Amino acid sequence: MASATTFYEFKPKDKKGNEYSLAELKGKVVLVVNTASKCGFTPQFAGLEKLYQDLKTTHPDFVILGFPCNQFGGQDPGSNDEIQSFCQVNYGVTFPVLGKVDVNGDKAEPVFEWMKKEKPGVMGLKRVKWNFEKFLIGRDGKVKQRWASTSKPEALKAEIEKELAAK
Repeated sequence: MASATTFYEFKPKDKKGNEYSLAELKGKVVLVVNTASKCGFTPQFAGLEKLYQDLKTTHPDFVILGFPCNQFGGQDPGSNDEIQSFCQVNYGVTFPVLGKVDVNGDKAEPVFEWMKKEKPGVMGLKRVKWNFEKFLIGRDGKVKQRWASTSKPEALKAEIEKELAAK
């Protein structure tokens, strides 16, 4: 997928190992987050869910997609089912959480390789530094913003609303 030009061309796996075609999200604004269940940033699930609930009522075209990742300190060791259960029981997560992926290295999920290339991090870094890094995808399928793990979900709201207002 090195030739991909938009987010919608990818088909990562869902929690059951089936293809999840991102083409189904065409025309929506998507916040992509690599998540972990046992990280210092894990409480951000609550902020992400609040952001999702706050925005989806007035913007049904807004989606958050969680991608569990165990590459940073082994902080998401569970199975896909255990991760799903954890997110729902502890944080009431209602946005889609897909199957566990790698975000860096030889086995990195292609959509993450593409997003990192489209929007490198600080000093041109093309790797995800830690859990809960966030990418904002516009309706056109292009990466509009990238935020570090330390950026709290509530701090992204104005930027997301600006993207939702863009037609």
